[in-house]
Order: sequence, then structure tokens, then C-alpha cells
Amino acid sequence: MVREDEPSALAYTARRVARHLRWARTEGIRRLVEEDRLNPVERVGTALRKRRWRARHGVPPGTAVPVYLVGLQRSGTNMLVRGLDAAPEFEVRNENDRTIFHRFTLRSDEVLRAAILRSRHAYVLVKPLCDSHRVDELLALPGLAPGRALWVYRDVADRARSEVAKFGDANLRALRAIADGTIGRRWPGQRLDAETVALIRGLEPERMDPYTGAALFWYVRNSLFFSLGLDRRDDVLLCRYESLVADPAGQLRRLCAFLDFRYDPRLHAHIAPRSAPALGVRRAPSGGVDPLPIDPRVRARCAELAARLDPVAARPVPGDPGTGAVAPAVATQPRPETAATTPVPPAVGTARFRGSSSSREAVR
Repeated sequence: MVREDEPSALAYTARRVARHLRWARTEGIRRLVEEDRLNPVERVGTALRKRRWRARHGVPPGTAVPVYLVGLQRSGTNMLVRGLDAAPEFEVRNENDRTIFHRFTLRSDEVLRAAILRSRHAYVLVKPLCDSHRVDELLALPGLAPGRALWVYRDVADRARSEVAKFGDANLRALRAIADGTIGRRWPGQRLDAETVALIRGLEPERMDPYTGAALFWYVRNSLFFSLGLDRRDDVLLCRYESLVADPAGQLRRLCAFLDFRYDPRLHAHIAPRSAPALGVRRAPSGGVDPLPIDPRVRARCAELAARLDPVAARPVPGDPGTGAVAPAVATQPRPETAATTPVPPAVGTARFRGSSSSREAVR
């Protein structure tokens, strides 16, 4: 059923097909297969490993820990999903999962809760990128084991380049709709304060190019991390894409400590380590770096936000052997109505990892 403010099913499908064709033409079929996890051999193998794990180690329904992977599209979230999906302890609910998603947005809290409650995996990884503005509400859903959230962000220019390559001027169109008041109930306009809306209008998105639009959208969505108070929560971990690809082992150890999950090198076997200067660099004919034509006002705003995000993403995580920090004795941010009655799977952090992945990728 089509929701209010949505295009028809035919228009929506046509738009998706056109986007995939453009992506395949510019990035190649192999890239498209990796991006959308279309390899049937890999998918079947993953499903069989998870089925065996459930038969041998499945947890009681109602005890799975929800993990919400949020942030902004084209920020490297698929890379994390691929690694965690290889671990049979994780049930993965990606954006294309029609059980809990409708056109990449969550159907309802009731549908989401039901899917998590019936899981027999230790963790349920959900990637509601279009609902990132609701992550605090998702973490407060009643009747579930205390959850965790991973907010992923990426260098603004690299992310803008990738966004425009795959989605064209989608971010710019959303900003124009926010500015002229026609955004309605669509997700890009949700939970924006008056100051942010005024900022968007003042920067005149009707005059912007797609790259500047993508950069401003990066600023608007990632600003929610602070406006929602997520930087003050112990159940939300900020992850920087550039740090992940520069030091996959160190960053996955940090992430595993946060989730209380045993680290295994196979979690990042698909990530080829790269140094920061090589990330997203586009060369000009002269051989130098070709910068994107981002409006200086927007670029300055993004630089200010990055200067706030980076120190938070570098914070040590209790239990991470790389920092020596001590893990807390109890789960953080408990919900009063469920903290005393909701069981948490015992010794989740000691579950053995049985997944594997041999290919290596670089998410753009």
C-alpha cells in the first residue's frame, strides 16, 4: 500500500531500475552485485551457517539484542553489515527486508518489535538509515532486551561524491522540499528544528549544485547525532568510516567490545586496509586532487561538524583491549519498564564465530 506523499508503485520501480542501471554503468556489474549482496552462493552459504547456529546455540525468543545501524546513506554501512552478517550469531534485517521495511523505511514499531522478539539469534542487526532520526525512540521500545546503536559517518566530500554517483540529485531535491515546505511526512524532513530549516532556506537550495546539496544533507542528518543527545549515551557508538578502512582490526575490536561480542579477524576479512590520503581521491588531469564544487559556506559548516564528530568517534570503549578501559558491570541506558524483567542472553560475548568471507571490498 502506497503511503501519503509517496510516488506510485510504477514510478517508484522505474526510479529504482534507472538508478541501478546508472550505477552498473558507472561502477560496473561486479560493484552492483557486491553492493546489493546479489551473489546467490554467498547468500545461501550465509543462510546455512545461521541455520546451523540456531539449531545448536539458538537463544530463547525474546532475548535477542537489537543493534541499530544508523547514519547516512553512502557512509560505509554496507561494509559493516557484510562483516557482521558473516557471523551466525547475527540475524540481519537490511533496508531491503520487506518484513519490517517499506521502501527503506520501517513499517511500524509493532512489526519491528515482533521480528526482534521472535528471533533466536543472539543479536538482530537492523539498518534503518531512513529512520536514523528515531534511533533514540527505537532504543526505548518496550519489551526488548537493552539494545545498542552504531552511528556511522564518512568524510563529507567522499560521501557526496558517492551519493551523487548513485542517487543523482536526490539529496538536493529533499532539501528543496524542506525549504519550500512540501516535504510533508517524508523522512528527510523529520525532527528538524526551526534553526536547521532556516539554515537550509538561507542557503538557497534552489540555486545549489548536487554536490553542495549532498554536503548540506550530510550536515543536516549528522547534526542529529548531537541534537538528539546521542553523544551523551553509552548505548550509542559513533563510527568513522575512514578509521574503519585504515585500521579494520582495531576498529572491529572496538565495535565488538561495545557489543560484548567476541572479536574475530573474519569480521573484517572483506575490508582492504587503505591509508587516509587514498580514500575517495579523484585526480584532475594535472595529476592533483580534484576537489568537489561545494559551496564554501556549506563546506565550512561541515568542517565544524566534523571537528565535533571526530573526537567522539575516537573515544575509547570499555572492554576494548586496545584501550585498557574496564567494561561496565551492567547494561547502559536501561528502560525502567523492562530493565528488571527482560532477560539478556548470557555470555553473548563468548559466542564462537563460525562465519567467513574471503573477498575484500572498498566501499565508496
